[in-house]
Amino acid sequence: MGSQQLPEPVTPAGREGLAALLAEPRRAVVALDFDGTLADIVPDPERARAHPGAVPALASLAPKLGSVAVITGRPAGVAVRYGGFAGVPGLESLVVLGHYGAERWDAVTGTVSAPAPHPGVAAVQAELPGVLDASGAWQGTWVEDKGRAIAVHTRRAADPQAAFDALSGPLHTLAERHGLIVEPGRLVLELRPPGIDKGVALAEYVREAGVESVLYAGDDLGDLAAFAAVEKLRSDGLAGVLVCSGSAEVAELAERADLVVDGPSGVVDLLTALAKRLG
Repeated sequence: MGSQQLPEPVTPAGREGLAALLAEPRRAVVALDFDGTLADIVPDPERARAHPGAVPALASLAPKLGSVAVITGRPAGVAVRYGGFAGVPGLESLVVLGHYGAERWDAVTGTVSAPAPHPGVAAVQAELPGVLDASGAWQGTWVEDKGRAIAVHTRRAADPQAAFDALSGPLHTLAERHGLIVEPGRLVLELRPPGIDKGVALAEYVREAGVESVLYAGDDLGDLAAFAAVEKLRSDGLAGVLVCSGSAEVAELAERADLVVDGPSGVVDLLTALAKRLG
């Protein structure tokens, strides 16, 4: 999509959703995942940064829409920092829903609001070193403390998929013992509280915004819940577009998408093309 031409969704529902967004952009929400969608996946998640074109594209598009939101498993403040979203002209109304919606950052105030963390997260963090050691998967495994969740990354292990597979069972057992769930992703297993996911966060935000169409873009298994939420909203009469930030690692998302683009660069091209089409 280097020419930044607006692509056509491959499904009738997707074409209807895009047409609705273009017809009444002020009644539309564009919501996006962060890692793998606005930022390239990197071996060290702490080095992830938004694609260089992401903020300019969002700043160009956002003033023409009802709302723009970033929905991520990361802490909201971290996503804002890694994305470079704060204090950007054009993004004055941006909302970042972190920890799958448990945290919220509003550009208008520049502050994060959130409830108290689930006690199971601290308990899991205390026991995790022993679990990793017992599983034999400690070498090359990296643990990310997200504050409200714990993510165990295997991308830097000698055999990333083997480490992922070896840890899946023990981490599910550990999470269940402390009232948490495990969300698998692209060579990452995240232990977090139940009852919050990107689908819940997106559906609540769409209701709050009072819009009539929604475009959601994601790349990973955690985005399936958001895809399902858009499908439910469509069945309730809203228009929607599902965009997969292309990855060979998560075929299920691509199969359910109305439109597949070439990773974060493709997402940036899509946002830029949308902004140009809307004038």
